[in-house]
Amino acid sequence: MFLDKHVKDLLIPLKDCATVQVDKPLREAVAEMQTVFCEVESGKCTEAGHRTSMVLDDKGNLVGILDFQAILMVLIPEISGSLSQKLQALGVSIAFAEGDAPHLDESNQRFKARVIKNAETKVGDIMLKLRGKNATTDMTLVDALKIMHRNKITVLPVYENDELVGLLRDSDLFLATASILSE
Repeated sequence: MFLDKHVKDLLIPLKDCATVQVDKPLREAVAEMQTVFCEVESGKCTEAGHRTSMVLDDKGNLVGILDFQAILMVLIPEISGSLSQKLQALGVSIAFAEGDAPHLDESNQRFKARVIKNAETKVGDIMLKLRGKNATTDMTLVDALKIMHRNKITVLPVYENDELVGLLRDSDLFLATASILSE
């Protein structure tokens, strides 16, 4: 039953998580996340794949989390970036449209070039800094769920005796909560 379970019962072990160094470009982080999210050999991606990366400093300490929302805000700011990012991207789009581009292919190439340029952004510049937002293996799932909800986050790093051992995802907590309905 959900109420009797602890974080250790649902955590994703560190060895199964994507990790990236804080000073690496976003393109490297995305490539690493893709290998964890997809079965690269078969080319099949599943919805159960991990969509986050643990960001480590040069000593291997966790300093942040990189998630899909942060990636979108940088790669495609007109969709989910800040207002200034949206306006800047919109300005580029308007300037291109005013240039009377004859083909949609040109617009797509311009978009692709912008994504590639933005992929050079350093992970440390866009990661979610965690500052106290973590769980321990002996914590109850309800307590972990409270931390996620209060902080509006979808993943929690998990520690055991001050050592990073894995990650807890909101999707796993959802499935554990949903299991109550089938009891």
